[in-house]
Amino acid sequence: MPYPQFYFPKLELNNDLIQLNEETAHHIIQVLRMKMGEQIILLNGKGLMATASIWEPHKKFAVVKVLETFEVPPPTKKITVAVSLLKNSSRFEWLLEKITEIGVTHIIPLITHRTESKKYKESRIHAILISALLQSQRLWIPEISEPMDFGLAVKNCITEQKFIAHCENEDEKKLLKQYAPFDDAIILIGPEGDFTPEEISLAISTGFIPVSLGTTRLRSETAGVAAAVWLCG
Repeated sequence: MPYPQFYFPKLELNNDLIQLNEETAHHIIQVLRMKMGEQIILLNGKGLMATASIWEPHKKFAVVKVLETFEVPPPTKKITVAVSLLKNSSRFEWLLEKITEIGVTHIIPLITHRTESKKYKESRIHAILISALLQSQRLWIPEISEPMDFGLAVKNCITEQKFIAHCENEDEKKLLKQYAPFDDAIILIGPEGDFTPEEISLAISTGFIPVSLGTTRLRSETAGVAAAVWLCG
């Protein structure tokens, strides 16, 4: 049976004995009822994983001993999903969870003309990304920026392959999956109500290619997941 996995951002290659934070210690000792000598996995979200055994099983300040470490380099494929903040925050959070599991490396929350909610709970979003990291057993947590104005995001983008998914002129666009895969790509996903014509024109003028995600009209969060699957696959 796989060892339980926990996020520990301070994990380093030269660690020997580690004192866990109270929340993690409580979960290991009180919830899972693990004993001295049992093993866990620690991840720092930056490519480092360690197998550790419980050294001091205290519910508030458990100490573990690192047995073995394993390090992987950053992903060579850089995939960015730039998506508008959504009115329904739970749908936006669901989107972040799923694209993290799929393997997106960068996330840019966009503020567009039709973005209705501009709230951003950083601590909650970070917790969601950590949970998705552990669920998917990935070793690198995606980078997520502060919410960014649409115009600033597209003008400053230097990514190799740039796409924008929108609902206008469907007959004139190729499917995203028809483009050759790139190791460095970004896709723009709009809010409820889509991007404005002016935003679409601005994106195209800065090198973004309009693409379709299929024959049906998708919710923003579904579009983000569909695009992530094609670009990360």
